Amino acid sequence: MQKPAEKQEKTVSMPLPRAQIALAFFAFIIVGANDGAFGVVLPSIQDHYHADKATIGLLFLASTVGYLFGSFNNGPLLEKLGRHRFLMLGTLALLIGTGTISFMPPFPFLLVGYLILGVGISLLDPGLNAYITSLPRSTALLNYLHAFYGVGAWLGPLLASALLSQRLGWNGVYITWWSLGLLALIGFGWLFRNLNERQGSEEGEEQATGNVLWMALRLRVVWLAALFLLFYVGAEVSLGNWSFSFLTEERHGDLLLSGGIVSGYWFGLTLGRVVLAHAGERIGNRRLIELCLGGVALGLALVWFVPFQPISAAGLLLVGFCLGPIFPSVIALMPGLVPSRLVPSAIGFLASMSAVGGSLCPWLAGNLAEHLGLWTLLPFAIVLTGCMLCLWLALPHKAAQEMPQ
Repeated sequence: MQKPAEKQEKTVSMPLPRAQIALAFFAFIIVGANDGAFGVVLPSIQDHYHADKATIGLLFLASTVGYLFGSFNNGPLLEKLGRHRFLMLGTLALLIGTGTISFMPPFPFLLVGYLILGVGISLLDPGLNAYITSLPRSTALLNYLHAFYGVGAWLGPLLASALLSQRLGWNGVYITWWSLGLLALIGFGWLFRNLNERQGSEEGEEQATGNVLWMALRLRVVWLAALFLLFYVGAEVSLGNWSFSFLTEERHGDLLLSGGIVSGYWFGLTLGRVVLAHAGERIGNRRLIELCLGGVALGLALVWFVPFQPISAAGLLLVGFCLGPIFPSVIALMPGLVPSRLVPSAIGFLASMSAVGGSLCPWLAGNLAEHLGLWTLLPFAIVLTGCMLCLWLALPHKAAQEMPQ
């Protein structure tokens, strides 16, 4: 367990760490803003292409395919390119994707644009997570990193709505992301330019032959953590997507108030990452996640068993607050559980499985609501929380001792 700590001490001497961290936060704002604004621009895209919902749904598929493709290849790419060129490649893919979309091309090329954009995000996401995990006090920094994603997801719809209200066109949103991405590309090119040399000198003794992704997938801990995050993101996105329908259709709540309650859920998610950023350092990541899972179950029970809107608001706020630090805290544990060479591949696989959960579980929740009723949302989320707890208890407490052959 001392080896990762020793590496973190070496990282302290890196030049411009604060500027690099600030750039990572800025890049996550872009990623969050893109995700948050998509629902706002989607109707305008549908009108522009005169597409039905089934056809426009291909945009989700293209983006997800791109994300999964990038996630499954980011480990070998990172090892071959180094962190500096890897992050620049991810930002370049984001620029190509947003640039293609901003030209409002024929629909097949629009799908290509979203696919490339998905690849870019799939490289930036685990690449920046892996970079932050290499720094001292990584748990707090990872919570801040993901909190800035929440800031972007909050600002994105506001900016997109403002641009649409000024009749600047839905492509103006992607021109904005392209402009911000260009700033990020310049920043990665300048601030991370010497990172490859340090990475090579620190890890040169650990290089081994073999495919790093395959080696990571042979570790039981990687699968346990990946399945844990699949259920986590599944619960987070299912609640975010279906809570409004549950409150308005099942509970017959006021539309405006219900929208505010769902907004409070997402606010709680970001707030939890900020407020609890240092809690993992004081009580340990494992204890923090166990307490958070208990808080999630309590919040869901309040919403389920007390059909009173103020209680529902408090319950969903509590659920979001407790869910907030879980994802970054799990990522922060990976350097202590797998060999350092496999950390980027492990994080990439965790990200891809979480994307699967974010697509599969809301679909399952929708099918349950269609056939049994929207009341099933809360027991469904509680079952997902129970699955998370079982996987968490099965997760080993000690680091991997040897590199898989």
